[in-house]
Amino acid sequence: MNSSKFYEALGYEFQDPSLLEQALTHSSFVNEDRKKGISDNERLEFLGDAVFDAVISERLYKDSVRFSEGRLTRIRARVVCERSLAECALKLGVGEHLYLGRGEERSGGRTRQSLIADAMEAIIGAVYLDGGWEAATEFVLRIFDPVIEEARAGRLRMDYKTELQELLQIHGSVEIHYQMDREEGPDHDKVFYMSIWSQGKRLGEGSGKSKKEAEQAAAKQALEQLKANHK
Repeated sequence: MNSSKFYEALGYEFQDPSLLEQALTHSSFVNEDRKKGISDNERLEFLGDAVFDAVISERLYKDSVRFSEGRLTRIRARVVCERSLAECALKLGVGEHLYLGRGEERSGGRTRQSLIADAMEAIIGAVYLDGGWEAATEFVLRIFDPVIEEARAGRLRMDYKTELQELLQIHGSVEIHYQMDREEGPDHDKVFYMSIWSQGKRLGEGSGKSKKEAEQAAAKQALEQLKANHK
């Protein structure tokens, strides 16, 4: 996808194009090319995560008046997750326009689910800073409305974290905690090791090139063990 088609797919014209450039800049690129003034997308990702959650929550609250709080929470979890972010990012062509370090490029970063999901959140944060709440709301809902409808109808696939959360909370609220055990490797090529805990018990562990990827791996292992125990 060329740049003009990418901008058309985004459907938002930035007043400050540097915000979009930052949203597409992975930390591996900054670490390998330390030019003055280049910033990665991690802070924008942090902001975009909160904006995304709030926009989806508001839409569900207004449009699903007969749904209970518990049902709204479950639907939101299916929308506000790594999988839906990554799938929408792939459709927009986000991966093709990322600024990546050479190591991340060689290891398939342009199609890595956790990486492009983070970039999607960063773009949401960039739109919010550039155009405010109304612009961010319009942007998110235009892209994610089909995902919301799939989730409301119960047709949306869950990622491992969401599936585990729903399985553990069948009989009521249960606290789930992800813990980073350690990280290894240089800044541009780190591997994170996470474990997942509930009610004082270690349910699973996993590793990945990002914390989110490691959390998904830990949730997958926990799911496999829980299902095996109930056979």
